[in-house]
Amino acid sequence: MYKNFLGIKDLQKNDVETLVATAIKYKQSMEEYKNLLKDKVIITIFFENSTRTRTSFEIAAKKMGGEIVNIDYEKSSLKKGETDFDTIQNLSAMHPDAFVVRHYDSGYPNFLSKFTDIPIINAGDGICEHPSQAVLDLVTMQEVKGRLDNLNVCIIGDITNSRVARSHLETAKMFNWNLSFYGPKTMMPKKEWIKEAKIETNLEKALCDKDFIILLRIQLERNSGQNLPSLGEYAKFFGLNQNNTPKKTYIMHPGPVNRNVELSSYVMDNNKNKTLITKQVENGVFARMAVYNFCING
Repeated sequence: MYKNFLGIKDLQKNDVETLVATAIKYKQSMEEYKNLLKDKVIITIFFENSTRTRTSFEIAAKKMGGEIVNIDYEKSSLKKGETDFDTIQNLSAMHPDAFVVRHYDSGYPNFLSKFTDIPIINAGDGICEHPSQAVLDLVTMQEVKGRLDNLNVCIIGDITNSRVARSHLETAKMFNWNLSFYGPKTMMPKKEWIKEAKIETNLEKALCDKDFIILLRIQLERNSGQNLPSLGEYAKFFGLNQNNTPKKTYIMHPGPVNRNVELSSYVMDNNKNKTLITKQVENGVFARMAVYNFCING
């Protein structure tokens, strides 16, 4: 049975556990995923720039034996005035096996799902969710910590615009995390959507006794840095460097990293055992393989 993959909030805990376990299984053996998407066609439609997410979805499909068709929004019929739902219905009439969609508007993948029976995979929408990033984060956490339940996790940075923060609000509920947020007041959202998370009052408390710190970049394309005096000021009060990074805490980041703003080059380059950014990127391919299998093969 085909399934959409729109957000962590739409999944049960056992769904997420299955995705994580499947990704780890694929990472351990190519035989587990080879040809699972043979004769399957995936259409990607990205309305925003992307490196890691788009590339890993493409590599994941090809490693599983599938074919990728990229729709260039700037050269599509959408630029001629065709409606979004007509576009998705016309593409669906060609019988692809899944759509991977990223859009700057919140709720866009969910909107498209109303007009097609083909699975829609959300690759990030507005300031809603980035569910496949959450899955790859969980895969990484499971690998290094050996568990997902009862973790102490702090997310630091531009919380208001963060899809990652929203997705991990949902994973925190599932796995009973002690989740907290920290960042400039101008980057903190209204209390109603973060009521389940603790708000740290300073960087020292944000870093204290955490299993994982997830850093977020200042999203300049969303004007999130406009209320900051400077990037240097942000680095001083909210950034991690060789002097304040906890030795026993794992550092994560969804990328791209603004070096020497939220994370110093020294920590990135000299703390490989605890800085997990490239491991996250590696696991992104296997996590997205698991998502394909979940949506297409059931």
